[in-house]
Amino acid sequence: MIDLPTSPTFSLEGKKVLVTGASSGIGLACASALAEAGGDVVLAARRADKLQEAVDAMTAKGWNASVLQMNVADVLDVQVAVEKHGPFDVLVNSAGVARHSPALETTPEDFDAVMNLNLRGAYFLTQAVAKGLISAGRPGSLINMSSQMAHVGGLDRAVYCASKFAVEGFTKAMALEFGPKQIRVNTICPTFIRTPFTEATFENPDRVKWIEEKIKLGRTGTVEDIMGAVLYLASDASSLVTGTSLLVDGGWTAD
Repeated sequence: MIDLPTSPTFSLEGKKVLVTGASSGIGLACASALAEAGGDVVLAARRADKLQEAVDAMTAKGWNASVLQMNVADVLDVQVAVEKHGPFDVLVNSAGVARHSPALETTPEDFDAVMNLNLRGAYFLTQAVAKGLISAGRPGSLINMSSQMAHVGGLDRAVYCASKFAVEGFTKAMALEFGPKQIRVNTICPTFIRTPFTEATFENPDRVKWIEEKIKLGRTGTVEDIMGAVLYLASDASSLVTGTSLLVDGGWTAD
């Protein structure tokens, strides 16, 4: 009789998970997906009140979830929190900010605000979680929420694109360094997803028309579109995947 292969597990039972930017939008959706899969999920953001609402809703379903108030842009705060509450088997860094404007109107203040969180914060958060795993001698999966705009240009998005292109770069470099320790580092690159973060964009009919023309599947994204992707990268189902980007863009970057 033929010996059929067994599908790898998507279960996160026994895994400790850190999700930043978890109070709403994509971060909250990722936290929900990973908690539903059995992970012990720590939801982190600057606002503890919103986090507690999310945790209460998750624990009411019988999932394991807890609150961690943390500012990803504050490197010392991140290092202390990760050392105290880790090690984390899975990281999903979904904290991010955008300040869109024509490139000629970019201010140093806007540039610094975006880079401090999207790049500097993401870099040192990934570093801190990796240090904890290496010290504990454990494998792990580190996921940075990037963007399709890490692969193309976008109107009024020069600074945002710069920050996300940089995230792709350090993700690949860290994947090379941490691979021998069985620590995987990847990104997820969503297209325009309807969240409070993107509300202003969707209030502009001309911008919505442009978005829908670029997305080959003909629709904008929802947070549910990201949940399967993050579960795949967090779980053993993606055990040979590192240093790459999972594009959830409806075909935007296909041409």
